[in-house]
Parts: sequence; C-alpha cells; structure tokens
Amino acid sequence: MTTRQVEHAITVDAPAAAVYRLIAEVENWPRIFPPTLYVDHVERGAGEERIRIWATANGEAKNWTSRRTLDPDNLRITFRQEVSTPPVAAMGGTWIIEPLSGTSSRVRLLHDYRAVDDDPEGLKWIDEAVDRNSRSELAALKTNVELAHASEEITFSFEDTVQIAGAAKDAYDFVNEAGLWAERLPHVASVRFSEDTPGLQVLEMDTRAKDGSTHTTKSYRVVFPHHTIAYKQVTLPALMTLHTGRWTFTENDGGVAVTSQHTVVLNTANITAVLGPDASAADAREYVRGALSANSRATLGHAKDHAENKR
Repeated sequence: MTTRQVEHAITVDAPAAAVYRLIAEVENWPRIFPPTLYVDHVERGAGEERIRIWATANGEAKNWTSRRTLDPDNLRITFRQEVSTPPVAAMGGTWIIEPLSGTSSRVRLLHDYRAVDDDPEGLKWIDEAVDRNSRSELAALKTNVELAHASEEITFSFEDTVQIAGAAKDAYDFVNEAGLWAERLPHVASVRFSEDTPGLQVLEMDTRAKDGSTHTTKSYRVVFPHHTIAYKQVTLPALMTLHTGRWTFTENDGGVAVTSQHTVVLNTANITAVLGPDASAADAREYVRGALSANSRATLGHAKDHAENKR
C-alpha cells in the first residue's frame, strides 16, 4: 500500500497558545476553516476525543469521524479518521504549533493517507483535496486568528425563539422540508434543494428583500431528527464574510420551543457600498441582524402555524 506523507505550514502573527486553543476547540472550526460545515463531539475524555466532521472536499460534502489526541503542553494535536469516505482508505495527521516569538508562531499541518485499492486516480483526487484544503485551512486560520482581536466588533451571534403548541416533529419537518419553502414561505422566491446523503442537505434559494429585490444564497445543512438543523452559508450576501446558524427544537410542557440561532462576521469592505458613504459597522450589524431576524421570524411563524394545524 502506498502511504503518502505531506506537510503544509504557515506563519501566524498570534501567540502559539492562542492558535492551539482555536484548533483544539472544535466549535470554532466552521468559523475558521472554509471547508468545515459542522463539528460535534461523540466522546470526550482526558486528552482524547472523538469528533464528527461535516466538510466539503473538491466541491462535494462529506462527513467522517476522527479520533484526536490533545497535547497542550507540547502544542500538538494528532488526528486519525476512524472510517474514511472513498476514495480515501486511511487518513491522519498532526497539527504542530511552534512559537517563533511571544506574538508569532509557525503552524505545521502534517497528513498521511492511502487511497482505496491503491488506485492512482483516487490518490490523485486525495492529493488535490488535501493540498487545496490544507492551503485554504492554513490561510483562513492565519486570517481568522490574526483578526480575532480586531473582529469582536464585526462578529456577533443572536437568536429568535417561538413557542409552538404542537409536536416537535411537525415543527422540525417544516424547517427540514426546505424544498417546499417556495410554496410555504412568502419571502422565498425559488428553491433548489437536494439531499443525496441522508442528513446532509444542499439548499440554494432566492430570497426576496423588503424592497422587492432578490438575492441568492447557498447553504449546506446537517440535520439531526427531530431536534437540530445546523447550517453554513457558502454563497453569502455582500455584507457578510461568514454566516452559520442552527435551528433547535426543544420539547417542553407547552409543546416545543423552536430557536433560530445565527453567527455572523460582517464584510467591512462592502458596508459603504451597500449602506451608503456614512454607514458604520454598527449600522451594518443592525441591518444584517434585522434582515436575518425578519426571515427567521417569518419561517418560525409559518412553522408554528404548520405544527399547530397538524394537532
């Protein structure tokens, strides 16, 4: 069997401990790494954990489970895919963070992998995916770590919740069945929806704004019946460089509480072009929050009607 070993590296203007922490805490990943859609923990122990990762590779969405060993003293994290997705037969590697000074560090990302049946075409596909993803991950890591201090003003999260006197499954179904949104939601003009892998959806839609204009967004969604739908937008409106979100369905005595949560990083380069020459980051924040919240609340309202009528 041919095992390929490759290394990618980048220098980051941030202390090594801060860089290690961002990589160690997997909930940060959809914000830091463009290919990563969603990550959750399967098991956690002292220095060992199992995580599930949903990510895109060469434009296709995949998911896998990895074991990680965390070594904060030596600023190293090793990882190994438990069950790889063809054409990958095996995949693992190591993050190594080396302090260069008190304020800068070198991040090394090592990979080792094999292709199913040693297939040359499969190996070529993996070479390209690893190279592309490693470069984009390290470049994004550099950008996002360096911006961490500056971006507090432009990164924000918020949520809207509605109480529904109905079943969690009915409310969940309404949000899950996004392929029907053009018929069910007035603010959705058209939808292109697919779920080739159960639980992993691609949702592209044209949404109407208050002024009648439409904009196109594309999201990948990871769904967990009947309690969570997590998503990451990959085609974004002009005012955002990042938008992740989560729908959660929590049963209670009155039925179900449905929450729509958003995390956004503003695209400061486009603020004045979109909102006018005097617009500030605070104006953009208010505008984006208002637009996202209006759409969420509209969807929540229709989900409420749908679930309560089902009773």
